Amino acid sequence: MSADRVTIVEENLDRLLDELPDPAQMLAPDEPLRPGSSLTAARARNLFEDILLSRTLDIAARALKAKGEGFYTISSAGHEMNAVVGALLRPTDPCLLHYRSGALFASRLRQLPGSTPIWDTLLSLTASAEDLASGGRHKVWGSRAAWIPPQTSTIASHLPKAVGMAFALGRARRLEVEGGFGSLSDLPQDSVVMCSFGDASSNHATALTGINAARYAKRKGNPVPILFVCEDNQRGISVETPSRWVQDSWDSSRHLNFFDAGGEIDQVWDTVELAIRTCRQQREPVFLRIEPIRLWGHAGSDVETAYRSLDEIEATEARDPILAAARRLVAIGAATPSQLRQILVSTRARVTAAMPEAAQRPKLTDPTEIVRPLAPSEPERWKVAATQALPEDARRAVFGRRLPEEERSSTRRTLAARINQALHDEMLRRPEMILFGEDVGRKGGVYGLTQRLQERFGQARCFDTLLDETTILGVAQGTGQVGLLPVPEIQYLAYLHNAIDQLRGEACSMSYFSNGSFTNPMVVRIAGLAYQKGFGGHFHNDNSIGALREIPGLAIACPSRGVDAVRMLRGALAMAAESKRVVTFLEPIALYHERDLYEVGDEGWLSDYPVPNGSKDSALLPGEVGVHQPDATDLLILSYANGYRLSLRAARAWEASTGKRARVVDLRWLNPLPHEAVRTHASDCGRVLVVDECRATGAGIADALIADLAEHGFSGHIKSVRGMDTYIPLADAANLVLVSEEQICGGIEELMA
Repeated sequence: MSADRVTIVEENLDRLLDELPDPAQMLAPDEPLRPGSSLTAARARNLFEDILLSRTLDIAARALKAKGEGFYTISSAGHEMNAVVGALLRPTDPCLLHYRSGALFASRLRQLPGSTPIWDTLLSLTASAEDLASGGRHKVWGSRAAWIPPQTSTIASHLPKAVGMAFALGRARRLEVEGGFGSLSDLPQDSVVMCSFGDASSNHATALTGINAARYAKRKGNPVPILFVCEDNQRGISVETPSRWVQDSWDSSRHLNFFDAGGEIDQVWDTVELAIRTCRQQREPVFLRIEPIRLWGHAGSDVETAYRSLDEIEATEARDPILAAARRLVAIGAATPSQLRQILVSTRARVTAAMPEAAQRPKLTDPTEIVRPLAPSEPERWKVAATQALPEDARRAVFGRRLPEEERSSTRRTLAARINQALHDEMLRRPEMILFGEDVGRKGGVYGLTQRLQERFGQARCFDTLLDETTILGVAQGTGQVGLLPVPEIQYLAYLHNAIDQLRGEACSMSYFSNGSFTNPMVVRIAGLAYQKGFGGHFHNDNSIGALREIPGLAIACPSRGVDAVRMLRGALAMAAESKRVVTFLEPIALYHERDLYEVGDEGWLSDYPVPNGSKDSALLPGEVGVHQPDATDLLILSYANGYRLSLRAARAWEASTGKRARVVDLRWLNPLPHEAVRTHASDCGRVLVVDECRATGAGIADALIADLAEHGFSGHIKSVRGMDTYIPLADAANLVLVSEEQICGGIEELMA
């Protein structure tokens, strides 16, 4: 939109303040604008100042952009009535904000003495490293003191985690009673969670998911104090929203209280106040519609005249909420035109004075500082936390008469059994840990990995969710942000892909874009990879981890054996608890109940239980690999999960036929990859075979391993064996496209030739 339209909107307000007559009678500062309303004349003038502040900062953003000193021009102009929401919510009501929330941000910070919304916003607009919200990493509304976690959401993708946070608040009392866990963070139990979004965003799958999850929880009888605020300006960029679409969609929905805030500023105030009171007292979801307008297009680069006539634009400008608020305050006697003029002049002067200084403040110049909050690495701290001994009497109270490590050697257990036992120990170790997902409660999981957890730790800490992965990961984020340690389960790796933005765009970006002031620690258990006998399709046999490996800051653990799974799970939970990391724990389904290694009945894939006795080797961290035949130097085989088991079999067959021996390394951690250990072993052996069970093109880890060796001067021979680029078919046909023992043997022969 051209600067002319910005100027015209400014002139409209100046002209109105010149033309308005003084009120016939003035209200006292503490006198309400209407009988029974809590909006007094003094509070109304404060609101007007917050509204003007937001508008003035929007104008400043365009001026800074024009001079090359600012980098963001999506404005709040026309949406300023959301200041009412900010004024009526408490600073302890978490707010996950729409990007047009300038006025709400200003009115929210007004409640915190010493706050500087002008300076904070200008630092954000100019990408200053001193920006308190993100440290210069993005233009976001955020404040730790005001409980505003910065949002960089794609369309409405923050709604599921807002619901998750409300769910955590609603479950606080049960967690205290059943779980022995203290109060959650610094939030009172009567807090509510607010998330705002636009009318166009309300059509997005994640918005529908979030609202559905809240309604579902209410129907199940769970407290969910979530306030959905839809700022309905009737347009998404250039696309018009049908008339009454938002009301028709949500007004009559069951298990959702609907409020429509329209009219004059005091009418909006009263409706918003009622909506918040309903949410706070009844502890249930509320949908609040506010009807703003959108001034100056979607963003500074949006040429609105390409899809709207000048008459339409002028008609919209005539509905400017600042003009309406000024008329109402003067007409009712809450302010005189000269008082409003004084507020306007003062606000413009403060913003104008701060702009040059904000533009000169330091920027991010060090790559190390840029990525610092993304993935903190504190291995010594993790090791201490992961290896602390657990008291025997407490463990016996959980496991019963016999502890896992006391089982007879003839009853060594499978990968699935060991993960289940490790989850018991870690739930005991960490009272803030909760575990949830599809079928994990009473059923104990599709593969039995969560059996008896609900029985032993209660429904507040181990519970079933609705069948939706976006909701599961949203609950994980929300509960993690308020002090819990969530361990969500994704039933199959393929099910993750329709929800992966909750990891990529939301969970893993939170610490980064908030400069570490907000975190959502979690360990996401995912049953995945291929080789399930008899299963086809890409839903139950999905051999692609590329979408996970490209997510910045995401750690990926992938155990192959039970003993490693226990130790790696302890390490993963320590990473999440101590450094607030997001970790995925990828469990190979086909190895869950595998017992044998070389021959039927040898039970070579079973393992003992590593005792949580404080020893350093009772936990495994990134970089720690497993090595079979460490003294072998004829060949190095690198693999993980199913590929590791197949590689051990192939190495044995090769040794039997040639007398030569292979050193086989289980990578264990797929992000970060253990490059340093790999280089050392490769140097010892001179020949390297990478066995990657995932698809050949970009879906696994072979490319990264080979590239790193080449870039670090490895002069030996390298070859890889990988799965085919295809979905996995049913029954025995799967064996034709997956890596096999025979293929590995063939790869060894080619490499050695």
